[in-house]
Amino acid sequence: MRVLLIEDDEHVADALSTVLHQQGNDIVPVSTATEALADLEGFDLVLLDLGLPDLDGLEVCKRIRAASHVPIIVLTARTEEIDRVLALHAGADDYVTKPYSVHELRARMEAVTRRVCRCGAGSPGSAPSCQDAPEVVTAGPLSLDPRSRDVTLNGRPVQLTRKEFDLLAMLMEEPEKVHTRQDIISRVWDENWYGSTRTLDVHIGALRQKLGSYRWIETSRGVGFRLGAAVTAS
Repeated sequence: MRVLLIEDDEHVADALSTVLHQQGNDIVPVSTATEALADLEGFDLVLLDLGLPDLDGLEVCKRIRAASHVPIIVLTARTEEIDRVLALHAGADDYVTKPYSVHELRARMEAVTRRVCRCGAGSPGSAPSCQDAPEVVTAGPLSLDPRSRDVTLNGRPVQLTRKEFDLLAMLMEEPEKVHTRQDIISRVWDENWYGSTRTLDVHIGALRQKLGSYRWIETSRGVGFRLGAAVTAS
């Protein structure tokens, strides 16, 4: 895969680039946010350090996500839960704290890219499927287009991260069904997901906030989540 490595520590960047290149990847290292944001075309994955010299990595993550659906893995020494939550809200697909093993990183890279497909004129998409998908799925005033990956609520666009979109699409496919936490993790992330299930709770919370109501996604305690029947029927 072609990987954009955003890392300002030259020694770390050189070592990681060498190892990933030996594993068959095409690595493009940059040391600043300016370089990273100048051209995002053609990458299969972004590895992003948060401690950049010209712009905070969280802001870089937001700008990348606003321009592209490319998977983003944050690589950082920040270990606090709030940093992880903020990164996921900013659009990151995974969060890896330093120090980490190259084997673990490689597994995570494979996990976040495994479910990415490309449809249409090179437009990135991901699970649930973008192939053979209905043009528009609706639930009350909520509409989701799997092909363009657009979501509208009462006719107004809702800006979602790639994982938020995938999660909402899964819930809208079978609105009456309670999806277990494990089923959601396996499908929206990966069946071999290495991260904490707290990631799912963060994305559920973000979706509820962006849709403007807690009722859009119901919690079935001890089981999982389903689309909110009350709001979709209104």
